[in-house]
Amino acid sequence: MTNKVVVIYSGGMDSFTVLNRALHDGKEVFALTFDYGQRHVKEIEYASTVCQSLNVNHKVIDISSINQLLAGSSLTDDIDIPQGHYEAESMKSTVVPNRNMILLSLAVGYAVSVGASQVYYGAHSGDHAIYPDCRPEFVMKMNEVCKIANYESVEIFSPYLTVTKSDILTDGLKMGLKYDNTWTCYNGREKACGQCGACQERLEAFSDNNVTDPLNYE
Repeated sequence: MTNKVVVIYSGGMDSFTVLNRALHDGKEVFALTFDYGQRHVKEIEYASTVCQSLNVNHKVIDISSINQLLAGSSLTDDIDIPQGHYEAESMKSTVVPNRNMILLSLAVGYAVSVGASQVYYGAHSGDHAIYPDCRPEFVMKMNEVCKIANYESVEIFSPYLTVTKSDILTDGLKMGLKYDNTWTCYNGREKACGQCGACQERLEAFSDNNVTDPLNYE
């Protein structure tokens, strides 16, 4: 098995931990960030800053034109970002249709082109209630397909699939990571809102670990 891996790196705290987990495990990382027209585009800026500081091979790919096809998400359309916890019914408005299948397919294609054997993907159990494409059954089926979709077998590797965001942060802290250069909030404002599901889950993770979140909130 080759030591090269592709990491889908959004710039959020989960994918930041996944990126560093791959580096910690001795992998040669090819980070891949997608601009799909998300209003929280600040996460891309954070991703670029981190990859530069780590000297990681990094590509930012503009696929925002797909929003001509994928309508109805508050992350990409002119729809208010809901406030409240991730498990709230209202958070379903943040689902971008088929997003992760599209991103994983592109990442696998990139993996084949650079000779990587795995694609690291940061889904976790806190996503399961709202996002079908973060659930174990989806990842398992995608993994089966990606192993046979090309002459070269590529594995979808989700190191935190069955654990919580708090557990992810715990692992990151054990690796000595600092989370200043991560962005989680779904609103693309100057400071994080602290009210959307993404912010609330992030704040809970830091609280569970008895650590102060370095991000500035409104």
